[in-house]
Amino acid sequence: MIPRITRESLYALTAGTSGWTRRCRLIHSLPIPPSTASLSCAEDQESAKVWLCSFEEAKTIPKNLVELTFSRSSGPGGQNVNKVETKVSARCRVDAPWIPMWARESLTRTPYYAKTSHSLLISSSASRSQARNIDDSLSKMHAVVIDAAKDFITSKPSAEQRQRVANLQKALDSRRRLEKDKRSAVKKTRSDKGWSD
Repeated sequence: MIPRITRESLYALTAGTSGWTRRCRLIHSLPIPPSTASLSCAEDQESAKVWLCSFEEAKTIPKNLVELTFSRSSGPGGQNVNKVETKVSARCRVDAPWIPMWARESLTRTPYYAKTSHSLLISSSASRSQARNIDDSLSKMHAVVIDAAKDFITSKPSAEQRQRVANLQKALDSRRRLEKDKRSAVKKTRSDKGWSD
């Protein structure tokens, strides 16, 4: 079972220290996400971006934050498949302190969500090596959490992006105007021919 770390105990342990860095060390290099359920204001968006950058730098999830189970893998591998438990299943509760609150509902809609245990369950049997399968399942879980968290983080477009969109809109408007003029000219030639005799 994974030990439960509450946000209050983390803040109490890190009182008077340099915020992010101390809290990150306590969870073995994983940053604690901001305690907000929705990213409605700009301040929440900024703190979520800071968390996401530091979470992406971690590359993977430490083994001690998930529950790992091993089983015999199916598929190629000869007799080794029947003797060695190389398949890895990594399980972590969706309400773990290192998973952001705003992403939890999105994670429950992924195919990796196990409703009975309210957790993410990711398996890997890609390799014949148990160690490689552990790394693979942990990096998959890291990617799933990043994708769920990114869905709610919006960023303001830069001046260059806004200018590019304005240029594309102008080009679209001028193309539309040309097509309308062309269509109008075709209709006008029909009326100029004079169908009545």
